[in-house]
Amino acid sequence: MGSLKGDIKMRRILITNDDGIDADGLIRLAEAAVSFGEVWVVAPRHQRSAASHSITLRSPIDVYPYDFPVKGVKAYSCSGTPADCVRVGSLGVMSDKPDIILSGINFGYNVATDIQYSATAGAAFEAAFQGFGAIALSEHFNGCHEVTDKYLPEILEEYIDARFGWGEILNVNFPGCTLKEFKGVLRDRKTSHDSFYHDRYTIVKELEDGGLSYMVDGIYNEQAEEDTDFHAVVENYISIGVVGNVG
Repeated sequence: MGSLKGDIKMRRILITNDDGIDADGLIRLAEAAVSFGEVWVVAPRHQRSAASHSITLRSPIDVYPYDFPVKGVKAYSCSGTPADCVRVGSLGVMSDKPDIILSGINFGYNVATDIQYSATAGAAFEAAFQGFGAIALSEHFNGCHEVTDKYLPEILEEYIDARFGWGEILNVNFPGCTLKEFKGVLRDRKTSHDSFYHDRYTIVKELEDGGLSYMVDGIYNEQAEEDTDFHAVVENYISIGVVGNVG
């Protein structure tokens, strides 16, 4: 499954994210990906987190060339969702269809039940539905990239040519610890049934005519089942696992 230098020009890679085309994680992913093929970026113009797998059907999607800071990358900003970026990128913008679609690197974990809401995962699922290889990549939001930046090339090398079942993606999460605190890579992680936040809604404003305005308010949680993606990142491991959606 590894990358061979002779294959670099033949492999076409499409990258998107949900944090927007200016996001640091997207740029770092593109920097790593250029060693593995021809890289195209089609990413949202603005932040689109928690958009899940939503797509645009009743209005146009605007795509503009974008001056991207990684040499050799063909980049475009998109007015749509991350799943839109995959669709318009692979079916319209690119001159040939991609071999692999990478989504991320997301600012914040996408593990456990959060995967259901994640637009990082949603974009990867759209890629899988279109018949492309798909990898979603996420990391802790604390800004410590030591583990991600050291192990990202190695993980791409191992999985960039891997293919999974219909509707399945590879989900990779990097812990936000230092290399000294890092414990290793755990593969074949199951998806936890829990979540980092146990959500509740609180009233923030009383509205006219008896209406109420609610705001989500989560209670932080780190209790997770063993052998799961959630447990792995809490314990300072890289979590790798195959996740399925419809089908």
